[in-house]
Amino acid sequence: MHSFLDIQKRLLPDLLAVMQERYSLLKTINFLQPVGRRSLATNLGYSERVLRAEVDFLKQQNLVVSNAGGMSLSDEGKNLLEDLESLMRELKGIDVMEMELKHRLGIRNVIIVPGDSDLSPLAKKEMGRATVKGMRQLLAGKNIIAVTGGSTMAAVAEEMKPGIYNDELMFVPARGGIGEDVQNQANTICAIMAANTKSRHRVFYVPDQVSIEIYESFIKEPLVHEVLALIKSAGMVLHGIGDAITMAERRKAVPEDMRKIVEHDAVAEAFGYYFNEQGEIIHKVLTIGLQLDDLKEIPNVLAVAGGSSKAKAIRSYLKQAPPQTILITDEGAAKLLLKSG
Repeated sequence: MHSFLDIQKRLLPDLLAVMQERYSLLKTINFLQPVGRRSLATNLGYSERVLRAEVDFLKQQNLVVSNAGGMSLSDEGKNLLEDLESLMRELKGIDVMEMELKHRLGIRNVIIVPGDSDLSPLAKKEMGRATVKGMRQLLAGKNIIAVTGGSTMAAVAEEMKPGIYNDELMFVPARGGIGEDVQNQANTICAIMAANTKSRHRVFYVPDQVSIEIYESFIKEPLVHEVLALIKSAGMVLHGIGDAITMAERRKAVPEDMRKIVEHDAVAEAFGYYFNEQGEIIHKVLTIGLQLDDLKEIPNVLAVAGGSSKAKAIRSYLKQAPPQTILITDEGAAKLLLKSG
C-alpha cells in the first residue's frame, strides 16, 4: 500500500517542493540566528524580495520572531523543525542511502546529513552536529578520544557543548601536527573540544613529519612516550579524510614525495598514509602518533568527511579502514559514492 508521502509526491509535487524550501529556510535561520535578512538571503541564494515574502509567512505562522539583533526561531519553530527532520530524511531517501552505503562499504554504520559541504558551510556544520550526536550514543565510562587535525574536525569542535557526556573525557591529538595552520592543528582542536565540553586535553608538540633519526629520538622522550600511550589506549578516534594532493601541498611535501604521490595517482590521505583509487597505500609519511594498524584495536572510529569533491577520497580510504568505522558524511558525497559503486 502506498504511503501518504508517496501519494503526495505523485499528486502534489509542488507542495512537497515548497515544504522542502521552507524547511531549508527554517534550518538556516536556526543555524545562523540571530540573523539579518540580507545575510540570510546571501546564504540561501534568494533575492531579498522572495525572502521577505517567505519570512513574512513564517512570522504569520508564529515560527519566526525578529528583533534588533535579527531573526530567530520561536519555540514553535524549533519544535516544528525537529518534527520535520525525520520527514525530510524520508522524502530525500537518506535512510535508504545510509543502509545501502553501509552494506557497500562494509563498515559499521553510515550517517548522512542533508546538503553538500562543497556548496554550503551549513552542511559541514551539520556533519559536526551529527558527529557529536553519534559520540554521545557511543561513549561509556571514562574515555580518551584521539583527534586528528583539519577543517572538518574544527567544525566538529565548534558543535561540542558542556554536558555532551557525564563521565570524564580526555581529548588527545592523534598525531603530531606542528607545521599546519594553527587553527587546524590537532592540538588546537583538542583544546577547543576540551574547553567546550569542560573536560581535559593533552598537547602533543611534535612535528607532523619527521626523519627516522628524529623519530627514534622523539619516541624515547618520557612526555612523548606518555602521550603515545594515551593515544593508543583511546576508546574513540575522530578523524577526517583528506584529498591527497591538497594534503601533500598543505604539509609541504618534499618534491620527491610529491612526485610519487602524483605519479601513483593518489586520491586520499589519512594518518600520513596516501592511497590510490583502489585503496592501495602508495606512500607513507613517517609520523609520530596513531598508525593505521592501531585503529584495529580502537572500539569506535568516526571518519568525518563530506562534499562531492571528497567522494573519491572517502571511497579510497574506506577500503583500508577497520570494520568498526562509522562514516559521517553529506548528501553530496553520498550520492557520488552510490553512483560510482
